[in-house]
Amino acid sequence: MSELNSSSLTPKFLLLNGIPGLEAAHIWISLPFCFMYVTAVVGNCGLIYLISHEEALHRPMYYFLALLSFTDVTLCTTTVPNMLCIFWFNLKEIDFNACLAQMFFVHMLTGMESGVLMLMALDRYVAICYPLRYSTILTNPVIAKAGLATLLRSVALIMPFTFLTKRLPYCRGNFIPHTYCDHMSVAKMSCGNFKVNAIYGLMVALLIGVFDICCISVSYTMILRAVVSLSSADARHKALSTCTAHICAIVITYVPAFFTFFTHRFGGNSIPHHIHIIVANLYLLLPPTMNPIIYGVKTKQIREGMIKILFGDKVAIS
Repeated sequence: MSELNSSSLTPKFLLLNGIPGLEAAHIWISLPFCFMYVTAVVGNCGLIYLISHEEALHRPMYYFLALLSFTDVTLCTTTVPNMLCIFWFNLKEIDFNACLAQMFFVHMLTGMESGVLMLMALDRYVAICYPLRYSTILTNPVIAKAGLATLLRSVALIMPFTFLTKRLPYCRGNFIPHTYCDHMSVAKMSCGNFKVNAIYGLMVALLIGVFDICCISVSYTMILRAVVSLSSADARHKALSTCTAHICAIVITYVPAFFTFFTHRFGGNSIPHHIHIIVANLYLLLPPTMNPIIYGVKTKQIREGMIKILFGDKVAIS
């Protein structure tokens, strides 16, 4: 157990305990997580490379997809290598400040991911509802400013987490029953009053998650109205098919996110803690793993670009 700084009751080190109750199965649990992480890194880096090198993919939709891929691969890299060290080598110790840094990047990048999904919904709205003005509305400077605004929003809202958590006194030991440093998991170790942390966490969830979901919902409501008004069935099918991959990405991102958020705050003892930890890890790993696969399967241009890079122009044309 780490020494405590008697003046501030702040531990020098914390111990991430992995998945409580399943310690004997850590090695076996690590295998699918390791496979998913490798798939996520290769898939998202491949997408970024493809979009940057294929001129046919230099369009707003794919720029946002590249931003999503960069966010995803960075997000899972902040947690999975450390988690695998816990599972494989029993290296559970983490410096308290390093834990706060990991906590900041996890929440900042998940907020960024949500914001990029919202931008992608707005992109589909402009593409379907204003097709003739698509390239003039979503210019490169507009895309860059939208991405920067999403990043700054996430940084500004998540930064207070570190200060609110560091100010708390910690005298209940230094064990965290988790595989990574999560805001409320760290705050609940405190012997002080962390109600401010809980309230601010809920406020951030509303300002990021609920706001983004409302924007996505409004965008798709307008898209459906525009699609229904089309006279041709083929035109309706073509318009909706451009949204399929994005809808899949929304589902695999927000379903585990909401499960993790609500069980952390309102679940109590109704859900076994190890289930909560596993779903929390899937929340960070599943979207980065599946998004490149979904877009590779559902998007013809990405599929053709990958075939062109791997096998040459002749195979792609045939």
